[in-house]
Amino acid sequence: MRRLLTDADMAEGLEALARLDPRLVPVIAETGPVALRYRAPGFEGVARIVVAQQLSVASAAAIWGRVEARIGAVDAAAFAAVPPEELRACGLSAGKLKTLGAVATAVTEGLDLEALAEAAPDDAVEALVRIPGIGRWTAEIFLLFCARNADIFPAGDLALQVAAADAFGLEARPKEAVMREIAAPWSPWRGVAAKLFWAYYKVRREGRTALPV
Repeated sequence: MRRLLTDADMAEGLEALARLDPRLVPVIAETGPVALRYRAPGFEGVARIVVAQQLSVASAAAIWGRVEARIGAVDAAAFAAVPPEELRACGLSAGKLKTLGAVATAVTEGLDLEALAEAAPDDAVEALVRIPGIGRWTAEIFLLFCARNADIFPAGDLALQVAAADAFGLEARPKEAVMREIAAPWSPWRGVAAKLFWAYYKVRREGRTALPV
């Protein structure tokens, strides 16, 4: 399994994508260098992904800062030890608090997130979506940003769909199944393509790059 470990890996992936699909050449040119970004594949990495869902980068960072200030090192045991009302006061919604509680329970009962980062992607996704509140999008973001798998494309992501519609002049954003078909020829660099399209989305709308975690 190829991993995205360095900026050189990202550059190699972008060059490969330009060869695989010439339509991506102007997208790469407009976006410029794409950030690598990484989260350690433990409870904290998953927690950061969950906290960031459906929030702006700034809002997610503010909430995470309050969680860290309250807990310190954010691991499963430390998270589970904090009263729920105190975590709600940090800005966590009831839904996210429930999901993170389920993840913390799974970890304390033996789920090895670091081992999942080394597992076959389908096996990792299957294990993660068994946790209440964790869906395919979260599992694939974990594989992309924590496991650093170079060939993961979270096709259900709204920003990726909108960016693809912009880039390819589509009348409407492609739904998840269509997005997976679009991304299929970009293998084994679909993870780089995902990061490219997030960056493209932000450049088009906000002028600079930001990623979901």
